[in-house]
Amino acid sequence: MLEISWVWKMAFVHPGDGALDYFSCHYGMSRLTFRGPRRDLTGEYLAMLGGTVTHGRFVIAPFPALVEERLGVPVANLGVPNAGPDVYLGDRGVGEVAGAAHLAVLQVLGAQNQTNRFYTVHPRRNDRFIAATPLLRSMYRDVDFTEFHFTRHLIHALWARGPERLAPVVEELRNLWLVRMRGILARMPQRRVLVWTGSAPPPESFGPPNTAPMFIDRGLVEALVPDVSAYVEHVASPAAQAEGVRAMRFTPAEESAAQELPGAAAHREMAEALAPVIERLL
Repeated sequence: MLEISWVWKMAFVHPGDGALDYFSCHYGMSRLTFRGPRRDLTGEYLAMLGGTVTHGRFVIAPFPALVEERLGVPVANLGVPNAGPDVYLGDRGVGEVAGAAHLAVLQVLGAQNQTNRFYTVHPRRNDRFIAATPLLRSMYRDVDFTEFHFTRHLIHALWARGPERLAPVVEELRNLWLVRMRGILARMPQRRVLVWTGSAPPPESFGPPNTAPMFIDRGLVEALVPDVSAYVEHVASPAAQAEGVRAMRFTPAEESAAQELPGAAAHREMAEALAPVIERLL
């Protein structure tokens, strides 16, 4: 049992009563901030890359830490809240840390948080909308883009003006996503696992932008499977989904955000699905 397990158990005593300490840390030459406590990477270790779920926002023991405890191998949680592919491709340091791991795991990310021909995003906080390009402005002359600060708000507003009107943007995002996700996988070690996690399996065709990961369907996920050693698909059980936020830690202002994310039970299920696959590959 790892020493930090005591911290997790004590934190469960009063779930939901305040902000969670993520023990923020850095690895290698990366400029990104990751969830800690910082792991010793001088020996054999695993790396897990992904977005808010991998980072484990509001969850005391996210699935990377649970896999670490089960397998007894240090796991560097390289999850970045609201990450798109750009954050990993734009930071050489995190690529070096992931590439030196004995095995790496990549969560399926959404397609909206990446710079493209239509708009730009912040290089490290990929959910931050920076600006519309002249191409997008010419398509939406009726839109004041100064009103948007986040990609999610932008996409929802443009979708409301007609999915067919937004179709060129969606096609661009999906095409770039596939290229860039392959780029991330190429920087990872030979042993690499792709993981889908959510309240439902990948849809046969993508739907409105209120589904996550945004604009991703089974066809895109399956296109990445030949590039990995294993693919794990986890769908939270009805019991895990019913748990809600009961075992999560957050401030009152964060409750609505917590309600959109998997809780402790879902993370335990993710670890149970992922750990045996990783163990076979080690």
